[in-house]
Amino acid sequence: MNSCTLTADKTIKFERLIYEKKDFTAKITINRPKVYNCFDYLTLKELAKAYEDVSYDDNIAVLIITGSGREAFCTGADLKEQATFTLDRGDNYYKWMYAFIEMHDRLRNIGKPTIARLNGMVVGGGNELNMACDLAIASNHVTIRQVGAARGSVAAGGATQWLPLIVGDRRAREILMTCEPISAQKALEWGLVNEVVPYDELDKACEKLAQKLYNKLPGCMRYTKQQLNFWRDFSWGMTIGHARDWLTVHANAYETKYGLQAFIDKSELDYAKVRARHVMGELPYQNAIDLIVCKKCDTKNPSNFKFCGNCGNALI
Repeated sequence: MNSCTLTADKTIKFERLIYEKKDFTAKITINRPKVYNCFDYLTLKELAKAYEDVSYDDNIAVLIITGSGREAFCTGADLKEQATFTLDRGDNYYKWMYAFIEMHDRLRNIGKPTIARLNGMVVGGGNELNMACDLAIASNHVTIRQVGAARGSVAAGGATQWLPLIVGDRRAREILMTCEPISAQKALEWGLVNEVVPYDELDKACEKLAQKLYNKLPGCMRYTKQQLNFWRDFSWGMTIGHARDWLTVHANAYETKYGLQAFIDKSELDYAKVRARHVMGELPYQNAIDLIVCKKCDTKNPSNFKFCGNCGNALI
């Protein structure tokens, strides 16, 4: 080995990831199958650390990112963790967003080609992770979906900027506004993935693509990636800070709170009820002070309370 070759830190340990290296390829697996491989704060921080290690290791030429199991690649933010920002202090949300931004910045600037191995459903921020990779191969059972407008959030900073670049404006609006899942085959037709294969052939297809990427000049590949990132970097840089602050300001808003509470309760959202608030002149993003109801005594409580002020029952 050349004395100037940089190698990775072999002592790194992860709680949320499986981090493997074989020959010239690194593979990062989000290992939270019970919660569909969603991001919590620790997952974001560990991904950023793993990306740094991949970038530093000269023996690694290609990175493959995937999820554990076959149900989900990644389903975006951990909504149970997100609820803590609305129930406690919504103004803390920027801290979570900082970790999300850092994770994406390190991935785009890793200096090596990246492949999204889509092993299961791809939802919300999981699709932003998919789009942040250079290339994507999907199993034929995969569906891809953005859900922000249906669940009290906005896919600002990633999906709203990158989807139009990849699939075109009208298709991006369809994905973001209807929140309907699209099949792996449609994702292929629209250019959101590069290849669709049966699940049993997914690893082989990723290895084949990684070999093609390995057989290129590394310096030329790095600068090609840098140039290809121009529009993604431009749109991201122009909007992500605003998205962070907007999402922080509205973390404790009615629509956000309502969507998260429905997720926690596993209940359907009453969209007519939300629209009725508009008709009555109530702002959709005003503080959700009347949303939590104690399940024991039916007392309504301000949204930053963890316990019912009447009977002491835990609200969540």
